[in-house]
Amino acid sequence: MSDPAALGQPYKVCAVRFERLLPGPLERVWAHLTETGKLSAWYGEDGAIEPREGGAVRLMGGHIRGVVTQWRPHARLAYTWNVFGPGEAASPYPESYLTFDLTPEGDQVRLVLAHLPVLDQFEAQNMMGWHTFLDMLGGALRGEPLEARPAYMQRNAALYGVDLENLAR
Repeated sequence: MSDPAALGQPYKVCAVRFERLLPGPLERVWAHLTETGKLSAWYGEDGAIEPREGGAVRLMGGHIRGVVTQWRPHARLAYTWNVFGPGEAASPYPESYLTFDLTPEGDQVRLVLAHLPVLDQFEAQNMMGWHTFLDMLGGALRGEPLEARPAYMQRNAALYGVDLENLAR
C-alpha cells in the first residue's frame, strides 16, 4: 500500500494579467513578440525566441530563460519563464508561465498577457515590469521614439509602490 498524497502550498502565489489594445495588423504585433530584431525594442538587447514549440527562449541577456510551450502564429505564444542571476546555471525560483493571446479588433489587436504563478514578494515588481515592457511595446508599434527603460520604470514604479532602490530578490 502506498502513502496518500499530501496537499501543500510552499509559496504564496498570484497571477498577473494585462490587456492592451495595440495598433495592428495582427502579423505586425506577432512579429514584435517573436522576432529577434523586434524584441530588442521592448525586451532589451540580446534576446531570442526560437520559433517553434520546444524552442529556446533567452531574453534580457540570459536573465530570463525558458522554452516555448505554445506557438500558434498570430494567435498565441506561451513559454516558461525562469529568472537567472549572472553566472547561474540553475534558477533559485520556481518556473512560471507567460502567455500572450492576440485577437484582431478592427485595425487594432487586443493583447492579453498572463504571467503565473508570481511569488508574492515579486507581485508589485512583476506588475511594474510588465507595465513597463507593454508601454515600450505599444510605443514601438506606434512608431514612437522610445525612451530608455529606466524612464518607464520610474513612472510605473510609482503606480505599483515599487522602490527601485530596494528591489526584492
